[in-house]
Amino acid sequence: MSLHPVDALIRRLPKTELHLHIEGTLEPELMFALAKRNGVALPYADVDALRAAYDFSDLQSFLDLYYAGADVLRTRQDFYDLTWAYLERAQADGIVHTEIFFDPQTHTGRGIPFDVAFGGIRQALDDARSRLGISSRLILSFLRHLSEEDGLATLEVALPHLAGIDGFGLDSSERGHPPSKFQRLFARCRSLGLPCVAHAGEEGPPAYVWEALDLLQVVRIDHGVRSLEDLGLVQRLAEARVPLTVCPLSNVRLKVYPQLAMHPLRQMLQAGLLATVNSDDPAYFGGYLQENLLACRAALDLSADEVVRLVRNGFEAAWLPAAEQARWLADVERIHADWQAGSAG
Repeated sequence: MSLHPVDALIRRLPKTELHLHIEGTLEPELMFALAKRNGVALPYADVDALRAAYDFSDLQSFLDLYYAGADVLRTRQDFYDLTWAYLERAQADGIVHTEIFFDPQTHTGRGIPFDVAFGGIRQALDDARSRLGISSRLILSFLRHLSEEDGLATLEVALPHLAGIDGFGLDSSERGHPPSKFQRLFARCRSLGLPCVAHAGEEGPPAYVWEALDLLQVVRIDHGVRSLEDLGLVQRLAEARVPLTVCPLSNVRLKVYPQLAMHPLRQMLQAGLLATVNSDDPAYFGGYLQENLLACRAALDLSADEVVRLVRNGFEAAWLPAAEQARWLADVERIHADWQAGSAG
């Protein structure tokens, strides 16, 4: 089967990734290798049995396996190896800038010191700048199924490491855990002068997006696909150019949408939303960033212009210096123009 011409463009374009949980890049092969390294027994006979378990009914069924898998991460080297494996994959996908989440409470809650997880991840990101040419930002994300007090305590532990943290986020189980639960925590985060983001409007209602904007004062909404149910919210998001970090293959795997052809990504673009494409937890959801873009192009029949707009949106939404942002956007335009010239010829 010949390559679709727009797919060739996708492969050539530089890209950003703005919604990536580093713990969610733990491939089964690495999980088994780290389990062996650290003497951790896994409840699966082999890699195939583990991969077969990646059939989720909803967000919670995924999170149960996600937290169990994280137990193999014990040492600074483990966290470095996990992050480096993702960064090599990112480079192969043409990602030049990534903004990743890490969940310290997933690890401190099982006795792993904050600086062990943070140190390994941070070192890999720093090495990637010089060795792979990938810039990055690191977002400390709080687990919303835990208490606000637990989040505040985690923030205090993180304070000595603030120089290596670029922002704060909110993730984990959305149902029953509205953003309003964390108003004090996010006020404290904002007082530190760093930007905040929050998962909202994936399984939770549009009201959660309003809360994230008004009560937590976030600068970006992670997921946000259910925002389309509220026309007033859509208008606000579009006018304010609030980025939405959409994760299409994740949405299908977690049954937010029954199939990719029903995903509202194109409607989001048509509504003027600053939508971006990302991979979320790619080891569990069957696709890294480029696979998400290629799958969306095929299932939604995205045009070259729509693909380029998604990629441009990623650079506009990224926490990049203006000069770097402009340089990458110029590259996107140049590559798009070259592709158009080649297609016309």
